Amino acid sequence: MIEAGRFLRKRLIPWGLWAACVFLLLGGLGSRLEGWGAVLPPATIGAVRIAENMTAVFLGIFIEAAPFLLLGTLASGLVEVFVDRTAMARLLPRSGWGAALGGSLLGLFFPVCECGVVPLTRRLFQKGLPLPMGVAFLLAAPVINPIVMASTLAAFGPGLIFWGRLGLTFVIASLTGLIFARAGGIQENVLPAAQPLSLDFSLQPQDAAPAEPRLGAKIQRMLIIAVDEFFEMGRYLVVGAFLAAAMQTLVPRSALLDVSQGPLISVAVMVALAVLLSICSTVDAFIALAFASTFTSGSVLAFLVFGPMVDIKSTLMFLRVFRRRTVAYLILLPLLMTLLAGTVLNLWAGG
Repeated sequence: MIEAGRFLRKRLIPWGLWAACVFLLLGGLGSRLEGWGAVLPPATIGAVRIAENMTAVFLGIFIEAAPFLLLGTLASGLVEVFVDRTAMARLLPRSGWGAALGGSLLGLFFPVCECGVVPLTRRLFQKGLPLPMGVAFLLAAPVINPIVMASTLAAFGPGLIFWGRLGLTFVIASLTGLIFARAGGIQENVLPAAQPLSLDFSLQPQDAAPAEPRLGAKIQRMLIIAVDEFFEMGRYLVVGAFLAAAMQTLVPRSALLDVSQGPLISVAVMVALAVLLSICSTVDAFIALAFASTFTSGSVLAFLVFGPMVDIKSTLMFLRVFRRRTVAYLILLPLLMTLLAGTVLNLWAGG
């Protein structure tokens, strides 16, 4: 397991960054290279056109996600500098139910998408956030936040899809957080870099407290932390966006339309499509609206619920916070619950 993590960090991510740079270069030079069609073999011209398409999709995903990653890292820096760990330990619920339910609603106060929520969750873990609360927050915040709620309401109106998305996300995130309340503590599930410096939440005042830094110094430290985390997590965003662009370019969408009406297969296909597209949760409702007339209601709802919880780029970021076994559970538990809920809705509502 340690060797696999080292391979991911030392080999896969650097190779992915180089591959993304090469395809961006080919895509940027595509029009010039196509002009050399008389001297270049047809296979090369075809590869250049694929690179052009991948570059366009990659830039669309990256430009869409990068501002929200920056928002999340700024929130992370703000939490590190301005949130007192002792006060946080005193106020947060410690029980499994309370932590899981509270974490599912925490996105109302931290409106970040699936990119920004990962560095913010890591910083909150370092501040002493309980594991079930952090897991529930990680899964629910990309949907249960004011920005995404407004976009979903604008796309679908106050109907089954809107309320189903909020309710199902809340239930899945809360149940997953509750399961993690029985799965060991922070040390068994979270990487050492994301663990609190001390697990002793003593509320006794210290004898000699250091001088309080000025506001300007705090803001400067917050920005330094945000920039450091943006570039650290940005590597995974680049590789994840590149993989998503490759899959979008190479997998024909027409093949998906042949399985759009089955009560189970349609849900599985839309879940796979959500992972494949890796669209930011702030705009994915408008993408789902384009499939609403073709796919079943349960499958559209599954797209809107599972995609913000788990996609390609967020999975790579999970690996910077959680142990690999924990990441597997973070994917499988919401996946199984989403498939079950979408299928039951299809059978109950007749698609």
